[in-house]
Amino acid sequence: MYQLTVKELMSTELITLERDETLDLATEIMRLARIRHLPVIDESGHLCGLVTHRDLLGAQVSALAGLTRDELEDLDSSISVSTIMTEDVMTIGPDATALDAAKIMREHRIGCLPVTEGEALVGIITEADFLELVIRALEKKPA
Repeated sequence: MYQLTVKELMSTELITLERDETLDLATEIMRLARIRHLPVIDESGHLCGLVTHRDLLGAQVSALAGLTRDELEDLDSSISVSTIMTEDVMTIGPDATALDAAKIMREHRIGCLPVTEGEALVGIITEADFLELVIRALEKKPA
C-alpha cells in the first residue's frame, strides 16, 4: 500500500530567521509572506527554534501599557526572536509518512512540524499543506 511521505507534501522554499533578528522583522515577514511559522536557524543552518504568529501576539505589549505606536515599534525592533521562540521544537524526518505527521500535529495541537535530516532543516509541513492535500483529493473526479 502506498504511503504519502512528508517530503512529498512539505514546503522546501523556507523563510527562516536567525536568533538575533527582531520581533518587528518576524511580524513583517509573516504579514508579507502570509505565513504563521518561522523556523529559527543558527549559522550552520541547524534548527534552533520556532517562532509562531501566536508567539508574536503573546509578546506584543498591550495598548493599555500607555505607549505610543512609535514606542511600541521601537520596543519590537529591540527584542530578538530568541527571547520568545520555542526551543524544544518537535520535528519529523522527510521519509516519515504524512499520516504520522498529521497524527503528531493533532495529538500535540501544533500547526507545523519542521522537517529535519540530522540537525539540518530541510522543510516544514503545516496545517495548510494538509488542507491543500484534502482539497486536491476532493477535487478529483471518480473514475
